[in-house]
Amino acid sequence: MKKIIISGVAGFLGSHLCDKLMSLGNYIIGIDNLYTGKEKNISHLIDNINFKFIYHDLIDPIKFDADEIYNLACPASPPQYQKDPIRTFKTSILGSLNLLEEARRLNAKIFQASTSEIYGDPEISPQTESYRGLVNTIGVRACYDEGKRGAETLFFDFHRFYNIKIKVVRIFNTYGPRMDPDDGRVISNFVTQALLGHPITIYGNGEQTRSFCYCDDLIDALVLMMNTSDTFTGPINIGNPNEFTIIELAELVQDIIGKKSKIIYKPLPMDDPRQRRPDISLAQKELGWTPKIQLPEGLRRTAKYFDELFSRGMVR
Repeated sequence: MKKIIISGVAGFLGSHLCDKLMSLGNYIIGIDNLYTGKEKNISHLIDNINFKFIYHDLIDPIKFDADEIYNLACPASPPQYQKDPIRTFKTSILGSLNLLEEARRLNAKIFQASTSEIYGDPEISPQTESYRGLVNTIGVRACYDEGKRGAETLFFDFHRFYNIKIKVVRIFNTYGPRMDPDDGRVISNFVTQALLGHPITIYGNGEQTRSFCYCDDLIDALVLMMNTSDTFTGPINIGNPNEFTIIELAELVQDIIGKKSKIIYKPLPMDDPRQRRPDISLAQKELGWTPKIQLPEGLRRTAKYFDELFSRGMVR
């Protein structure tokens, strides 16, 4: 049985990763400051003898014992990370530094959940791992984009300087149950608005594109990546390469929920990417991984989860 640290364990992805790793027979120590994570995401694990929760902010150093470390700690949606941009940047940089120091002390393998946001508003499509991106370093999204870029720098410098075993994954748009209905990401916005009969809000003209990966597919890839040879560090793109315009997404959500909500348009936020699509050839080659759950099925599962939340009175 491995002893595994998951930072950001109460978040959308952290809680799903915890479920997966526990199902494989591991002992999990989950760390979260509950800034954006939700206790309800891990409430089903609290009494499990193979799970321990530590309330802690990774901006501050921490000591623990572990064989592997997964770092998923950081607000991930623009409204969340822009609410306190300095804290967001500190979480990415100081949080990574503190976990890397522990990995060095323990000689533990460490995983970094990086992001497609490091590509900024890309000039090429699909984005390959060798593409260096187009990021506005002083824009309102830079606290997240540059924080994640800086975290990658720290991971690779620790790898080169201290021979730390690292794994770096660049996660593209992911969705599914346990998303916060109020987190401000496009799928949670559209599904919530459609279920509640509110107008669907599109920012910009709706022709910008995204590629959406269902959470179960993503989690499978993260575990596969952690179990690759120590010589393979990444970075590696993980996402679903099927590309949709925002208008197409809105229409698909309407069809699945069965309500024709009015669509309203608002100005595009600063530095919002026009296109986002992963090249996953490296993941296919190194992990033998390809996403299985396509957008219509994933949206049905997500809408069912949100509908159950709202039926219990959890509405905006």
